[in-house]
Amino acid sequence: MQRTSELGAFLRSRRSRLQPRDVGLNPVGARRQVPGLRREELAHLAGVSVAYYIRLEQGQSHQASDGVLDALARALRLDDIETAHLHNLAKPMRAHRHEPLPERPRPQLCAMLDSFNTVPAYIVGRRTDVLAWNRPAHALLAAHLDYEAPHGSAEGRPNMTRLLFLDPHQRKLYPDWNRRAGDAVAALRRSTGAFPDDRDLLALIIQLTTLSEEFTELRAAHPIGECGSTTERYHHPLIGSLTLDEEVMHLPSDPGQSLVVLNAEPDSPSASALQLLATTHRHGCPQQSS
Repeated sequence: MQRTSELGAFLRSRRSRLQPRDVGLNPVGARRQVPGLRREELAHLAGVSVAYYIRLEQGQSHQASDGVLDALARALRLDDIETAHLHNLAKPMRAHRHEPLPERPRPQLCAMLDSFNTVPAYIVGRRTDVLAWNRPAHALLAAHLDYEAPHGSAEGRPNMTRLLFLDPHQRKLYPDWNRRAGDAVAALRRSTGAFPDDRDLLALIIQLTTLSEEFTELRAAHPIGECGSTTERYHHPLIGSLTLDEEVMHLPSDPGQSLVVLNAEPDSPSASALQLLATTHRHGCPQQSS
Protein backbone atom coordinates (compact mmCIF):
# COMPACT_ATOMS: atom_id res chain seq x y z
CA MET A 1 0.00 0.00 0.00
CA GLN A 2 1.83 3.09 -1.23
CA ARG A 3 1.20 6.36 0.55
CA THR A 4 0.78 8.09 -2.81
CA SER A 5 -2.03 5.75 -3.85
CA GLU A 6 -3.65 6.26 -0.45
CA LEU A 7 -3.49 10.03 -0.95
CA GLY A 8 -5.12 9.83 -4.37
CA ALA A 9 -7.84 7.48 -3.16
CA PHE A 10 -8.57 9.74 -0.19
CA LEU A 11 -8.84 12.85 -2.35
CA ARG A 12 -11.11 11.08 -4.84
CA SER A 13 -13.35 9.80 -2.05
CA ARG A 14 -13.76 13.31 -0.65
CA ARG A 15 -14.39 14.82 -4.10
CA SER A 16 -17.11 12.26 -4.73
CA ARG A 17 -19.14 13.24 -1.69
CA LEU A 18 -19.51 16.92 -2.73
CA GLN A 19 -21.74 18.28 -5.48
CA PRO A 20 -20.97 21.58 -7.29
CA ARG A 21 -23.97 23.27 -5.70
CA ASP A 22 -22.67 22.27 -2.24
CA VAL A 23 -19.71 24.59 -2.76
CA GLY A 24 -21.44 27.40 -4.66
CA LEU A 25 -20.67 26.26 -8.21
CA ASN A 26 -23.13 26.03 -11.08
CA PRO A 27 -22.48 22.84 -13.04
CA VAL A 28 -22.06 23.50 -16.74
CA GLY A 29 -21.14 21.51 -19.77
CA ALA A 30 -21.82 17.91 -20.70
CA ARG A 31 -23.56 15.39 -18.53
CA ARG A 32 -21.43 14.44 -15.54
CA GLN A 33 -19.95 10.97 -15.81
CA VAL A 34 -18.84 10.57 -12.18
CA PRO A 35 -20.37 11.69 -8.89
CA GLY A 36 -19.03 14.66 -7.01
CA LEU A 37 -16.67 17.46 -7.91
CA ARG A 38 -14.47 17.25 -10.96
CA ARG A 39 -10.73 17.72 -10.58
CA GLU A 40 -10.82 21.09 -12.29
CA GLU A 41 -13.59 22.29 -9.99
CA LEU A 42 -11.66 21.33 -6.88
CA ALA A 43 -8.49 22.91 -8.25
CA HIS A 44 -10.41 26.15 -8.88
CA LEU A 45 -11.82 26.17 -5.35
CA ALA A 46 -8.40 25.50 -3.81
CA GLY A 47 -6.63 28.08 -5.96
CA VAL A 48 -4.19 25.68 -7.63
CA SER A 49 -3.69 24.76 -11.26
CA VAL A 50 -5.55 21.77 -12.64
CA ALA A 51 -2.28 20.22 -13.82
CA TYR A 52 -0.76 20.53 -10.33
CA TYR A 53 -3.80 19.00 -8.66
CA ILE A 54 -3.81 16.07 -11.09
CA ARG A 55 -0.14 15.40 -10.35
CA LEU A 56 -0.89 15.49 -6.62
CA GLU A 57 -3.83 13.09 -6.89
CA GLN A 58 -1.79 10.75 -9.09
CA GLY A 59 1.08 10.70 -6.63
CA GLN A 60 3.49 12.57 -8.91
CA SER A 61 4.05 15.52 -6.58
CA HIS A 62 5.59 14.92 -3.15
CA GLN A 63 6.21 18.52 -2.09
CA ALA A 64 2.74 19.94 -1.44
CA SER A 65 2.97 22.86 0.98
CA ASP A 66 0.91 23.14 4.12
CA GLY A 67 -0.88 26.10 2.54
CA VAL A 68 -1.96 24.06 -0.50
CA LEU A 69 -3.10 21.16 1.68
CA ASP A 70 -5.09 23.49 3.93
CA ALA A 71 -6.70 25.08 0.87
CA LEU A 72 -7.70 21.63 -0.41
CA ALA A 73 -9.05 20.73 3.03
CA ARG A 74 -11.21 23.86 3.09
CA ALA A 75 -12.46 23.25 -0.44
CA LEU A 76 -13.33 19.66 0.42
CA ARG A 77 -14.89 20.71 3.74
CA LEU A 78 -12.72 18.33 5.74
CA ASP A 79 -12.94 18.28 9.49
CA ASP A 80 -9.87 18.57 11.73
CA ILE A 81 -9.23 14.82 11.81
CA GLU A 82 -9.54 14.49 8.02
CA THR A 83 -7.28 17.50 7.53
CA ALA A 84 -4.58 15.99 9.75
CA HIS A 85 -4.89 12.73 7.80
CA LEU A 86 -4.47 14.61 4.51
CA HIS A 87 -1.26 16.22 5.80
CA ASN A 88 0.07 12.84 6.93
CA LEU A 89 -0.60 11.24 3.55
CA ALA A 90 0.96 14.12 1.64
CA LYS A 91 4.23 14.20 3.57
CA PRO A 92 7.27 13.62 1.33
CA MET A 93 8.27 9.98 1.07
CA ARG A 94 11.33 9.35 3.22
CA ALA A 95 14.45 7.98 1.60
CA HIS A 96 15.20 5.68 4.53
CA ARG A 97 12.08 3.96 5.80
CA HIS A 98 12.21 2.47 9.25
CA GLU A 99 9.95 0.37 11.38
CA PRO A 100 8.38 2.01 14.45
CA LEU A 101 9.70 0.76 17.77
CA PRO A 102 7.94 -2.23 19.36
CA GLU A 103 5.05 -1.26 21.61
CA ARG A 104 5.19 -2.04 25.30
CA PRO A 105 2.94 -0.74 28.07
CA ARG A 106 4.71 1.12 30.83
CA PRO A 107 4.73 -0.77 34.16
CA GLN A 108 3.17 2.22 35.90
CA LEU A 109 0.17 2.02 33.59
CA CYS A 110 -0.20 -1.72 34.14
CA ALA A 111 -0.21 -1.14 37.90
CA MET A 112 -2.89 1.50 37.46
CA LEU A 113 -5.06 -0.92 35.45
CA ASP A 114 -4.83 -3.52 38.19
CA SER A 115 -5.97 -0.96 40.78
CA PHE A 116 -9.36 -0.65 39.05
CA ASN A 117 -11.11 -3.46 40.90
CA THR A 118 -14.45 -3.44 39.10
CA VAL A 119 -13.82 -0.97 36.27
CA PRO A 120 -12.82 -2.53 32.93
CA ALA A 121 -9.73 -0.80 31.53
CA TYR A 122 -7.15 -1.68 28.91
CA ILE A 123 -4.34 -0.19 26.82
CA VAL A 124 -4.34 -0.43 23.02
CA GLY A 125 -1.53 0.37 20.64
CA ARG A 126 -1.40 1.95 17.20
CA ARG A 127 -2.54 -1.31 15.55
CA THR A 128 -5.35 -1.75 18.14
CA ASP A 129 -3.40 -4.57 19.79
CA VAL A 130 -4.29 -5.03 23.44
CA LEU A 131 -1.03 -4.22 25.21
CA ALA A 132 -2.48 -4.75 28.68
CA TRP A 133 -5.86 -5.22 30.31
CA ASN A 134 -7.18 -5.74 33.79
CA ARG A 135 -9.34 -8.68 34.79
CA PRO A 136 -12.68 -6.82 34.50
CA ALA A 137 -11.84 -5.82 30.92
CA HIS A 138 -10.81 -9.37 30.07
CA ALA A 139 -14.01 -10.74 31.61
CA LEU A 140 -16.19 -8.25 29.74
CA LEU A 141 -14.53 -8.23 26.32
CA ALA A 142 -12.85 -11.57 25.74
CA ALA A 143 -13.11 -14.11 28.55
CA HIS A 144 -12.75 -16.89 25.96
CA LEU A 145 -9.15 -15.76 25.38
CA ASP A 146 -6.16 -16.31 27.65
CA TYR A 147 -5.89 -13.50 30.19
CA GLU A 148 -2.10 -13.57 29.85
CA ALA A 149 -2.19 -13.15 26.05
CA PRO A 150 -1.34 -9.41 26.01
CA HIS A 151 1.63 -10.04 28.26
CA GLY A 152 3.22 -12.66 26.00
CA SER A 153 4.72 -12.21 22.54
CA ALA A 154 3.59 -9.36 20.32
CA GLU A 155 2.30 -11.88 17.75
CA GLY A 156 -0.04 -13.45 20.30
CA ARG A 157 -1.67 -10.25 21.53
CA PRO A 158 -5.42 -9.89 21.05
CA ASN A 159 -6.25 -7.27 18.43
CA MET A 160 -9.48 -5.36 18.96
CA THR A 161 -10.17 -4.76 15.26
CA ARG A 162 -9.40 -8.34 14.26
CA LEU A 163 -11.64 -9.63 17.03
CA LEU A 164 -14.43 -7.28 16.02
CA PHE A 165 -14.54 -8.53 12.44
CA LEU A 166 -13.44 -12.16 12.75
CA ASP A 167 -14.51 -13.35 16.22
CA PRO A 168 -18.17 -14.41 16.58
CA HIS A 169 -18.08 -13.59 20.31
CA GLN A 170 -17.46 -9.93 19.54
CA ARG A 171 -20.29 -9.76 17.03
CA LYS A 172 -22.67 -10.98 19.73
CA LEU A 173 -21.15 -8.73 22.37
CA TYR A 174 -21.99 -5.45 20.58
CA PRO A 175 -25.69 -4.87 19.77
CA ASP A 176 -24.58 -1.82 17.76
CA TRP A 177 -21.96 -3.83 15.88
CA ASN A 178 -22.33 -1.94 12.58
CA ARG A 179 -21.57 1.42 14.19
CA ARG A 180 -18.73 -0.05 16.21
CA ALA A 181 -17.23 -1.60 13.09
CA GLY A 182 -17.44 1.67 11.17
CA ASP A 183 -15.71 3.54 13.98
CA ALA A 184 -12.98 0.89 14.13
CA VAL A 185 -12.25 1.12 10.40
CA ALA A 186 -12.13 4.92 10.56
CA ALA A 187 -9.67 4.88 13.47
CA LEU A 188 -7.49 2.24 11.82
CA ARG A 189 -7.24 4.25 8.59
CA ARG A 190 -6.17 7.31 10.55
CA SER A 191 -3.49 5.21 12.21
CA THR A 192 -2.14 4.09 8.83
CA GLY A 193 -1.71 7.74 7.89
CA ALA A 194 0.13 8.49 11.12
CA PHE A 195 2.33 5.34 11.00
CA PRO A 196 2.87 4.58 7.30
CA ASP A 197 6.05 2.55 7.92
CA ASP A 198 4.41 0.02 10.23
CA ARG A 199 4.52 -3.24 8.28
CA ASP A 200 2.53 -5.13 10.91
CA LEU A 201 -0.24 -2.55 10.60
CA LEU A 202 -0.25 -3.09 6.83
CA ALA A 203 -0.32 -6.87 7.37
CA LEU A 204 -3.36 -6.49 9.64
CA ILE A 205 -5.21 -4.50 6.98
CA ILE A 206 -4.34 -7.04 4.28
CA GLN A 207 -5.55 -9.88 6.50
CA LEU A 208 -8.84 -8.16 7.30
CA THR A 209 -9.37 -7.22 3.65
CA THR A 210 -8.83 -10.84 2.67
CA LEU A 211 -11.03 -12.40 5.34
CA SER A 212 -13.84 -9.88 5.84
CA GLU A 213 -16.02 -8.47 3.07
CA GLU A 214 -17.57 -6.10 5.61
CA PHE A 215 -14.19 -4.64 6.47
CA THR A 216 -13.37 -4.23 2.77
CA GLU A 217 -16.66 -2.45 2.06
CA LEU A 218 -16.32 -0.10 5.01
CA ARG A 219 -12.70 0.71 4.19
CA ALA A 220 -13.57 1.50 0.55
CA ALA A 221 -15.47 4.59 1.74
CA HIS A 222 -12.21 5.97 3.23
CA PRO A 223 -13.68 6.87 6.64
CA ILE A 224 -11.37 8.81 8.94
CA GLY A 225 -12.01 9.10 12.64
CA GLU A 226 -10.55 9.09 16.08
CA CYS A 227 -11.74 7.04 18.99
CA GLY A 228 -13.05 9.25 21.76
CA SER A 229 -15.71 9.36 24.40
CA THR A 230 -18.81 7.36 23.58
CA THR A 231 -21.54 5.25 25.15
CA GLU A 232 -21.58 1.59 24.19
CA ARG A 233 -24.15 -1.12 24.71
CA TYR A 234 -23.05 -4.68 25.45
CA HIS A 235 -24.79 -8.03 25.61
CA HIS A 236 -22.58 -10.29 27.70
CA PRO A 237 -23.20 -14.07 27.73
CA LEU A 238 -22.97 -14.22 31.54
CA ILE A 239 -24.45 -10.98 32.86
CA GLY A 240 -26.76 -9.90 30.05
CA SER A 241 -27.23 -6.36 28.78
CA LEU A 242 -25.41 -3.32 30.11
CA THR A 243 -24.54 0.21 28.98
CA LEU A 244 -21.13 1.71 29.67
CA ASP A 245 -19.47 5.06 29.06
CA GLU A 246 -16.23 4.55 27.16
CA GLU A 247 -13.44 7.06 27.69
CA VAL A 248 -10.42 6.87 25.36
CA MET A 249 -7.40 8.79 26.60
CA HIS A 250 -4.38 9.14 24.33
CA LEU A 251 -1.05 8.80 26.12
CA PRO A 252 1.32 11.65 25.14
CA SER A 253 4.37 9.84 26.50
CA ASP A 254 3.55 6.73 24.44
CA PRO A 255 2.69 7.79 20.86
CA GLY A 256 0.00 5.60 19.33
CA GLN A 257 -1.11 4.15 22.67
CA SER A 258 -4.45 4.86 24.35
CA LEU A 259 -5.98 4.04 27.71
CA VAL A 260 -9.60 2.89 27.45
CA VAL A 261 -11.78 2.97 30.59
CA LEU A 262 -15.36 1.69 30.75
CA ASN A 263 -17.62 3.14 33.45
CA ALA A 264 -21.21 2.47 34.43
CA GLU A 265 -23.56 5.08 35.82
CA PRO A 266 -23.47 4.82 39.64
CA ASP A 267 -26.21 2.70 41.23
CA SER A 268 -27.44 1.60 37.81
CA PRO A 269 -28.23 -1.97 36.69
CA SER A 270 -25.08 -1.81 34.58
CA ALA A 271 -22.99 -0.98 37.66
CA SER A 272 -24.48 -3.96 39.46
CA ALA A 273 -23.74 -6.14 36.43
CA LEU A 274 -20.09 -5.08 36.48
CA GLN A 275 -19.86 -5.91 40.17
CA LEU A 276 -21.30 -9.35 39.44
CA LEU A 277 -18.91 -9.88 36.55
CA ALA A 278 -15.90 -8.93 38.69
CA THR A 279 -16.98 -11.34 41.42
CA THR A 280 -17.58 -14.16 38.96
CA HIS A 281 -14.25 -13.62 37.26
CA ARG A 282 -12.32 -13.63 40.52
CA HIS A 283 -13.70 -17.11 41.19
CA GLY A 284 -12.89 -18.36 37.70
CA CYS A 285 -14.94 -17.17 34.80
CA PRO A 286 -16.35 -20.10 32.81
CA GLN A 287 -14.96 -20.49 29.31
CA GLN A 288 -17.41 -19.45 26.65
CA SER A 289 -18.20 -22.09 24.08
CA SER A 290 -17.22 -21.49 20.49
